[in-house]
Amino acid sequence: MIQVNLSSFNMTGAEFSVQEATNVLQPLLILAAGIFVYSFFVFKFYRFLAKKDIFGLNLSQYNEAKHSFFSKLFDIVAYIVEYILIFPLFVFFWFLVLVIFITVISTRPFLDILVASMALVTAIRISAYYNEDLSRDLAKMIPFALLGIFIIDVKLISFVQLFGIFGQFIAAWKTVIYYLFLTIVLEILLRMYAGIIGLFKK
Repeated sequence: MIQVNLSSFNMTGAEFSVQEATNVLQPLLILAAGIFVYSFFVFKFYRFLAKKDIFGLNLSQYNEAKHSFFSKLFDIVAYIVEYILIFPLFVFFWFLVLVIFITVISTRPFLDILVASMALVTAIRISAYYNEDLSRDLAKMIPFALLGIFIIDVKLISFVQLFGIFGQFIAAWKTVIYYLFLTIVLEILLRMYAGIIGLFKK
């Protein structure tokens, strides 16, 4: 049986102060707030990116054309704007966010991080057309893994470092443009695939 000698804990000489409490609790509260904000952002991130239809935009509802030809033409234009232009831009935005997440913690070369981030986003979008559960698991895996690494080995993020990341983006602008083009083409192909599968099912 373990016995604890309470007499060894002498608190009569202990002094507590608001300043000391602030110094002790401030890093804890800042870290907890940061973890919450990051987790909330990642939660929205992976649910957004892993959807087949990223957001419920329906431009066809603004179609007021009465003639069948113009009505079909409006639907086609709305489909192109919604699924081929707007969707890829949103996906590409999350690619940039993911690059920032990984760059902050990783020590790998920036171009390697670009390749890994784009490969992950591409795999997530392909998975979304196969099974959204799979794409959700894939989308949240890396961001939450990065959070675990950050908690284990806390690394403070400076504004200088963030500006350095944007500078690296600018330096690799041609590669980023190629990736944007890939995102647009990929979404077009996936939409065509989904349309063909839908026709066969009907």
